[in-house]
Amino acid sequence: MKNLFKAAVIAVLFVGTANADQGVTDTQVLIGSNQDMSGPFAAFGAPAMEAAQLYFDEVNANGGVHGRQIKMIVEDHGYQMPKAMSNLNKLVNSDKIFAMLLSLGTPMNIASFPLLEAKKVANVSPLTAARQMIDPPSPYKYAGTSSYYDQMLTAVPYMSETTGVKNVCSMYIPSDFGLEIAEGTKDAVAASGSGLTFGGETKHKPDELDFVGSLSKLTASGCELITVALGVKQTLTVLGTAKKMGLADLKFLGGSASMHTLIAKVPGGPGNGFYAASGWADIVARMGDPVVGGWVGKYSEATGGFPGTGAVLGRSAAEVLVRGLEAAGRDLTSASFQAGMESLNFEDKISGVMVNFTADNHQGANDVVISQVQGDNWVELARR
Repeated sequence: MKNLFKAAVIAVLFVGTANADQGVTDTQVLIGSNQDMSGPFAAFGAPAMEAAQLYFDEVNANGGVHGRQIKMIVEDHGYQMPKAMSNLNKLVNSDKIFAMLLSLGTPMNIASFPLLEAKKVANVSPLTAARQMIDPPSPYKYAGTSSYYDQMLTAVPYMSETTGVKNVCSMYIPSDFGLEIAEGTKDAVAASGSGLTFGGETKHKPDELDFVGSLSKLTASGCELITVALGVKQTLTVLGTAKKMGLADLKFLGGSASMHTLIAKVPGGPGNGFYAASGWADIVARMGDPVVGGWVGKYSEATGGFPGTGAVLGRSAAEVLVRGLEAAGRDLTSASFQAGMESLNFEDKISGVMVNFTADNHQGANDVVISQVQGDNWVELARR
């Protein structure tokens, strides 16, 4: 009888373990991030992780979420696909995370979806604005902002209306990220009827830094506006090269991946006049808000620096995740987390947009914010 009783207990424990969602215990929830901490988009990734961790530290110090401490494991892929896939396998199958947060890179995120969905691991606020972050729909996909594609569809006609440009071109990394912006650019031109023309494009490697030939080719085609889908350092190099070549009238427009503090703050002003369409508003103009100013003070005290764009996105995404965990309740499963996320509707003071997830829409924020570098700050021009 004793042996039968032991066998029954073991069987019950085994069933409970098999049915439990991974990454959750009574005292901890495990979060992962597949990140670029050393590659072309490290200017986004590294500060995003720092800001998210600082927010989790604060939440944990106040008792966590429903008594659970949030632990985040970060792996660096350096924007290299083989490393990203190795990291993914470790985080999901070895570390057994409950959810993925802020993972960077369009191709990296797209490649991760089959495994994440098979393991019921939610992908929250990835650091990419590609449409594939919620398309096709899935219970485990939660995009943070408007897509690169929608940003170009909105901003290209805006640029034509306000600056008079007619001939539009593109410079991009030919990955899922770059193709998204190039496609949005071409479709915006096509939707304008005869108002705009597409003058040409150039494709670039992620580590390429010589753009004289490409700019010469595009300007020879009569390009007046160039949309860019490049790394932060590459974008700055393109802008600086254009200035050295005397292309003062040539305009440049980026998407979310180009809306970065560094582009405004680099000495010498290569970014002055650059436009970007993104899913959030720059923080400088909103420092008077007590929530924003208070967070900037805490971040600066902890790190010794002012929070740039990466930090804004990291802090914003961390709050979304915590709110989702809170709304899920103490009985945390992938199903309860989905219900919690789909109930969120709040003003995100840090990113300056409204966040609203529903059962029919897993894109948190829908605004397209068009900004320009004026002097050494981003200035919001329009919101659509």
